[in-house]
Amino acid sequence: MKIKPIILLTSVLLTAAISCNSPSTEETSALPKLGNFYIDEIEENGETKTDTVFHKIAPFEFTNQMGDTIDNATVEGKVYVADFFFTSCPTICPIMKREMLRVYEAFGDREDFLILSHSIDPLHDTEEVLFDYAYKLGIEDASTWNFLTGDQEKIFEMGQTSYLTTAMEDQQEPGGFLHSGAFLLIDQEGHIRGVYDGTKSDQVDRLIADIPKLLK
Repeated sequence: MKIKPIILLTSVLLTAAISCNSPSTEETSALPKLGNFYIDEIEENGETKTDTVFHKIAPFEFTNQMGDTIDNATVEGKVYVADFFFTSCPTICPIMKREMLRVYEAFGDREDFLILSHSIDPLHDTEEVLFDYAYKLGIEDASTWNFLTGDQEKIFEMGQTSYLTTAMEDQQEPGGFLHSGAFLLIDQEGHIRGVYDGTKSDQVDRLIADIPKLLK
């Protein structure tokens, strides 16, 4: 058997823009897998076959507001929405959390759904700070919505390389950090299936309509 990889790259920003601007209807049951991908060309028994390998979320391990470890095993087999924020954010974060509450209220009672909100200011956003922040939002446990803290560089790396979004320190920005307002929809196998602007209600409406397409 001979395996010959053929590399095909596609921009997640371009794909995400197409996804966000396309109609999301009940008839559109298949959501695209976003991010870079490559195709393996396999020669087996004189026959050529191809296998597409899509971008996946890399292994991670962070701590939530309850002090529990959250990693790949936590989300395995579940649909989840990820975003990046910090509790002292003076700009878009309050809007994002108000919109994410709508997602939580729609799916918070499902055992096969989670929300992962990653703090990009973990030095300030300790477990205790995140617990108080979550409690003020009305989130009294972490059964669905996890507010995550951990090593800052690893969180930045996860944001930029796994979730393909902006998450970084920038002293020129209000609050000292630069991050995207994106809500990322991840399927049971760790593929990015949708990118939505978490500051816009119409795009969060689209997210809420798309989530059931992945839930079993």
